[in-house]
Amino acid sequence: MIRMPLTLASWETSGFERTFKEEAATIDPELLPLQQGLSHSDHALGDDLEFVLFDAREEEGRLQIRAGIFYRGIVAGCSCADDPTPIEPVTEYCEVLLRIHRPDGSTEIELL
Repeated sequence: MIRMPLTLASWETSGFERTFKEEAATIDPELLPLQQGLSHSDHALGDDLEFVLFDAREEEGRLQIRAGIFYRGIVAGCSCADDPTPIEPVTEYCEVLLRIHRPDGSTEIELL
């Protein structure tokens, strides 16, 4: 389960965006919809994630954040000696909606 209590606590403060990015960077990449968001490769890499905050608002007792995630992916080949598939990572991008619930900061993430 994802929890973002620091982001929730920093809502409506000057440090909100920084806190969100720092806390989002600690989320286990396996819990993010990176694989489903691929468009240029077929295997998401969970390293080197960068979050971009687009919008945040409070609705129905929860904080809703629309954010972008830059990450890397690869085209996985057969790993044969003569496989021409390049293994160089490519930049991927997806947008997500995070719903952070009060009072505990439990968070749902949906791919947009």
